Formats: sequence, C-alpha cells, structure tokens
Amino acid sequence: MLTIGSTVLGINDITRATAFWHAALGYVPREPGDDTWVILVPSAGPGPQLALMLSETPVQEHPRTHLDLYADDQAAEVERLISLGAQRVDWDSYPENPDFVVLADPDGNRFCVIDKSPR
Repeated sequence: MLTIGSTVLGINDITRATAFWHAALGYVPREPGDDTWVILVPSAGPGPQLALMLSETPVQEHPRTHLDLYADDQAAEVERLISLGAQRVDWDSYPENPDFVVLADPDGNRFCVIDKSPR
C-alpha cells in the first residue's frame, strides 16, 4: 500500500516558515528538525503533515502544486494570515465569483484560502 506522507514546501528560512505555519495552522514540529528541514504536524491529533525543506529554487508565479486551506470565515482568515506575514497575490487567473483567495507565505509559496461557508 502507498500513501501520501507529507506535502513539502521549499523554504528560504526554516525558522521563519515554522513560526508562520505554526501561527497559521497550529502545527508543531513532529521532531526536532534543523536549519534545513522540519516536519510539522497538527498539535491536536492526526492530520496531514507539512514538511518544510530549505530550497534555493525560485518561487513559481503559477505553481502546479499548492495548499488549499478551508475556512468557515474566509475574510477573517485572510486578514489573520496577512497579519501573520502572508501577502495577497495579484492573481490573474481568478474565475468569475471565485470561492478562493490566493495568498503567499513569507517565502512566497502560493496557497489558497477557500470559502467553506454555504454560498
């Protein structure tokens, strides 16, 4: 049997990225990492892992893979994430009436905040 173990993000600053994703998701290091990698897990039970690996590869403007974060209150979560260091992305591929907002983490990795509320 084969399963997905972690989603991995390329990061320029492991300490800064760990702090951002901890504040954003409440994730904590599964075990001590170092300045080249860390695996983050939910602090309250099982869930998907997020691995952060040191990378010098430039950020993709339109990444083929990204995180979708589901929010009950999208506007509040977007503002909270921006206050933690995320940035709005001037996304040129929004459809009409999108249910998502594109943000970038402090390293520039794109992710979406999806409106989970009933429309």
